[in-house]
Amino acid sequence: MTSPRFDRVARPRVARPRVARQSARARAWTAIGGVLLAGACLLAAGCSAGGSSASSGSAAAAPGAVSLPARAAGGSSAANGGAALAALPAPASIIYTASLTVRAADITRAAAQATQLARAAGGYVSSENTALDRAHPDLSTVSLQLKIPVAAYPATLGTLGRLGTRLALSQHAQDVTETVADVTSRVTSAQAAITQLRALLAHAGSVADLLSVQNQINAEEASLESLQARQRALAHETALGTVSLLLVSKPLPVARKKAPGGFLGGLAAGWHGLVRAVSLLLTGAGAALPFAVILVPAGYLAYRRLAHRALRRGPAAGAESAPAD
Repeated sequence: MTSPRFDRVARPRVARPRVARQSARARAWTAIGGVLLAGACLLAAGCSAGGSSASSGSAAAAPGAVSLPARAAGGSSAANGGAALAALPAPASIIYTASLTVRAADITRAAAQATQLARAAGGYVSSENTALDRAHPDLSTVSLQLKIPVAAYPATLGTLGRLGTRLALSQHAQDVTETVADVTSRVTSAQAAITQLRALLAHAGSVADLLSVQNQINAEEASLESLQARQRALAHETALGTVSLLLVSKPLPVARKKAPGGFLGGLAAGWHGLVRAVSLLLTGAGAALPFAVILVPAGYLAYRRLAHRALRRGPAAGAESAPAD
């Protein structure tokens, strides 16, 4: 009689852990779904934040404008029950590029001066290409690509134009403020999603849950690394302006020789005139030779035909004049 009682008591004890495991697994999957939904919401919020930051930056006042003092806004803030915070415009992110062509007497020296100017401003030379022609020095060129901090960019560009004679200058400014804000927002969202996934990883119960959460973490980390690389590239491009400098040599002066005077000068002038006249005659004869090859045989045939007609007309005219006599 006692064994059935023990069996009845033991059955619920065996069934309770199964229910607990099922409920724990359901809670884990529900938490994973919640984290994924939160990550999607964060990404959507990041994109919308980038657009709203760009629109607010365009609608904001100029960088030099001053907001209202706190005392003037004190009445409205007291009525609303909080302190009014003045919205400061975000700094603009601009990429500056310029292309400059300068003609210098000594391009090697000018290239060294350009390098010193870039380093003195806190920049560096990113690339250099030198093409020196010893036979034709006027065809030598030096191409430099300089990276200059934005604060010293205008002054350094003006100084580079005075290394010689400025031949060409083109400048370009690209506003990437909206892009920088969007990338920054997406980086923040990805970091928050990774933090939540790692917290969920500590509470995952089964191996399948662990693998699923770890895969999500790996995907988010790869996306975060790509965004951070783009963020660093944008920061580098906006912090340093790029100047493409082309240095060209001045053309060599043409030395004019004075013609000698006297008998020798006249003889030399006459000889040059004779050579030129003979050259012109030979040129004309060479140009007429192809036509002569065709015209001479045609003229000879025409002459023979006319002579033959004249010979035939001579006896005929003599025969007509004989009866008349």
